[in-house]
Amino acid sequence: MFRTTDAVLIAVMVAAAAYTYQVKRGAEDQLDAINQTKTRIRLEKETIDLLKADWALLSRPGRLQKLVDVYQDQLQLKPVQADQIATLDDLPMRPPSPPDSGVAVARNGTDGIVTGGVKP
Repeated sequence: MFRTTDAVLIAVMVAAAAYTYQVKRGAEDQLDAINQTKTRIRLEKETIDLLKADWALLSRPGRLQKLVDVYQDQLQLKPVQADQIATLDDLPMRPPSPPDSGVAVARNGTDGIVTGGVKP
């Protein structure tokens, strides 16, 4: 005997199976997206490491000195002289600021600035 409740139960089981398949497929898609992102991150890190190695190779002092020697006439680069280096004592003193230039804080904790939104 095939009853109405049997048909309803079969329909519910088929719907549950379809929903489970859909959730499983969505989870697999998300996992694929995560794996692709991880792969891209790894490739970017490898690219950064490669660029750092290139930078270290290109900025070696010996290589730079050879380039300076080759292009000396065009660049007119000169070594830094000792008198070109200044110390903190060589800098002029900062002029004192007038006493009313800063925002003074009153004894009650307010700064005396009145805005439209805050009522003192």
